[in-house]
Amino acid sequence: MSREEEIISIVSRDKKIEVNKLALLLNVSRVTIRKDLDKLEARGILHREHGFAVINNQDDINYRLASNYDLKRRIALEAAKLVKDGETVMIESGSTCTLLAEELAYNKNDITVITNSCFIASYIRKAESVKVVLIGGEYQKDSQVNVGPLVRKLISEFCVDKLFVGIDGFDKRRGFTGSDITRCDTANAMMSSANKTIVLTDSSKFSQVGVVSEFSFSDIALVYTDKGIPDDAATFIKQQKIELITV
Repeated sequence: MSREEEIISIVSRDKKIEVNKLALLLNVSRVTIRKDLDKLEARGILHREHGFAVINNQDDINYRLASNYDLKRRIALEAAKLVKDGETVMIESGSTCTLLAEELAYNKNDITVITNSCFIASYIRKAESVKVVLIGGEYQKDSQVNVGPLVRKLISEFCVDKLFVGIDGFDKRRGFTGSDITRCDTANAMMSSANKTIVLTDSSKFSQVGVVSEFSFSDIALVYTDKGIPDDAATFIKQQKIELITV
């Protein structure tokens, strides 16, 4: 685990911690820890407040990005291996998908990312080798994504090999689930413009059940998650002819 990942883990656990204490815990100087915090604050993962490092509000999308960050980062790095230089991919939304977009933007060449996520578009905006196509529509403030019929209309003009999506839950009867009906409908529209739909999620989602059915098991080609996935869920996914990759 890198020092930045250790910082995220500690601040996520404690919610608020003195900068000086953080430097002592990690055995680095206060100057070094402040530089690390500056980088993490610039990325929106946490913020600083009167000598403290503080996790974002739980309603903020950045809070979800910091939660289980090290697992999500490893999942994103593994999924990035699927994407070749020069490729165009579609990325819907979610914290793990954001870290995938970051990896592609900064460590691949000539990647084009088509997304309805304003958050993702902003998150990778400074990368020089990535082209971002932001699909417009009705803006959802909390999730910072564009949804609705305009997205559906515009996305029909595209055809890509891979769509990467996040999920909010898992149900053996209903498939992969979400928490917002309009966002789920938009994700389904994006799926129709891709040859393969790939789920990126940390294993905690396999213990949750979202309120809206988002993808049937036959819709999904691959699932990337971590080794914390329950054994029965892993076995079930493989039985559905879905390739399961754990990190």
